[in-house]
Amino acid sequence: MTTPLQSLISTGTKLWLDSVDPDAVVANRALGATGATSNPVIISDLIKTGRFDEGLTKLMSEGLSDEEVAWQITDELVSRAEAVFAPVFESKSGDDGYVSFELDPLIDDLGATTSEAERSAKYIELGKAWAEGHPNRMIKVPATPAGIGALEELVASGVTINSTLIFSDRQYREARDAVWRGAQRRDSLNKFKSVYSIFVSRIDVYTEQQVPDLSDDAQGEVGIVNAKRIWQENSKFWAGKNTPLAQEMIFASTGTKKPEDPKDKYVAALAGSDIQTNPPGTNAAIQEMEGKSFSRQVDELPAAKVLNEIDAKVDFARMEEVLMREGLQKFSDPQRALLKLIQEKRSALVDAG
Repeated sequence: MTTPLQSLISTGTKLWLDSVDPDAVVANRALGATGATSNPVIISDLIKTGRFDEGLTKLMSEGLSDEEVAWQITDELVSRAEAVFAPVFESKSGDDGYVSFELDPLIDDLGATTSEAERSAKYIELGKAWAEGHPNRMIKVPATPAGIGALEELVASGVTINSTLIFSDRQYREARDAVWRGAQRRDSLNKFKSVYSIFVSRIDVYTEQQVPDLSDDAQGEVGIVNAKRIWQENSKFWAGKNTPLAQEMIFASTGTKKPEDPKDKYVAALAGSDIQTNPPGTNAAIQEMEGKSFSRQVDELPAAKVLNEIDAKVDFARMEEVLMREGLQKFSDPQRALLKLIQEKRSALVDAG
């Protein structure tokens, strides 16, 4: 009997897990997941559980700073997930089976005083360092001006990129063009792979708060429409480039934010192509939908009347500005919290000693 997640995969969707929790990775691989993503929120939440205290203690005993401990434990968690998906990576010749590693969110911290060029240089330095020796690791770089400024050099040097925190077609195009410039500097495109993470449900949270006069037909659909339009643009752009590997969208932020929404609202709407990275809870909820069957919907848009209303009422430039600011904050705050947690655990060890 076909399970709901198997049905989703059969539409053409690559199912990824938005977590590097070792237990969840193994469980979701068995359900059909072929890759994973991580971010500072995920890492911080995992460390808070206390399940990795032994590893933290070991790293602290080696004389590492709080920041070094944080990134070493991140590296270890991502590496464990990479090992689970390595057979997929090998069987698909590098077209699937990746795990994303997000660079330090404090580089683009809202209070940063460094120049854009300095921040880009830091992304390049760290991206190359954390990618080395990890063939199925994707380096996540935010689609900020500094992040986009780092993409060409990173891709040219052979790094596999996940351009993330994309909310608008403007961000997508700038990131994609930078990636393609970098790819063209390579000796060969055989191992060139890139993905573009478009955030979906956060956009609907924004419109409910900031564009309350949208009709019932349009409210709650803006994130899906935005994602599908960018997916269409991405498909058209790469269709003529003849790259051996697919250059894909990752549909991220696919968990529902409203209790009354079906758990598979975004998953169903975007079924049929490219990659969906879902939180463990979303995959678990879908798997429990007895008899659930998915069909390809990624290329289906609402009626012209709804699209026209969205275009008339939603200021996408302002939306991008607000959501990017929130997104950077949502990643930098957990990173600071993680560093504070490590400091507290270190102090507790000293007191115990």
